[in-house]
Amino acid sequence: MPRQIYDAVQAHTAIADQIGGGYDDTVKEAAEAVANNDVVVIGMSQNPFCKKACKAVAATGKPYKYLEYGSYFKDWNRRGALKMWSGWMTLPMVFVKGTLVGGFTDLEALVASGEFEKMLSE
Repeated sequence: MPRQIYDAVQAHTAIADQIGGGYDDTVKEAAEAVANNDVVVIGMSQNPFCKKACKAVAATGKPYKYLEYGSYFKDWNRRGALKMWSGWMTLPMVFVKGTLVGGFTDLEALVASGEFEKMLSE
C-alpha cells in the first residue's frame, strides 16, 4: 500500500509556497546518487548502523556511494527531507539499483540470502 501524503492543495494559501520545498538540494543530491550508482548508503555520523551498512557492502567487494548528513546533533532537517522523500524513517537508507531495500538489517538479510548479488547482476 502506498504511503499517504498530505495533499498540498489543502494547505492554506499563506503557507502554500513553503510546502515540500525544504532542502531540495539534499534530496536532489541523494536522488542523483541513487540514479548514478548501483549501491548507495545514506547515513549520518555517530550512527553505528550506518557504519555497519558500509562495512557490509564493502565486504561484498561491490563499490558503493556513501552520503552522510550530519549527526545526532545537527542537520536533522536535511535527514527529515530525505525521510519524507524516501518514506523510510530511519538511517541508514540503502538503495540497490535504484530500489530502496531498507536499512542495515534489511541489507544484511539480502546479502546473506544472495539477493543482493542477484539484484546487482540484473
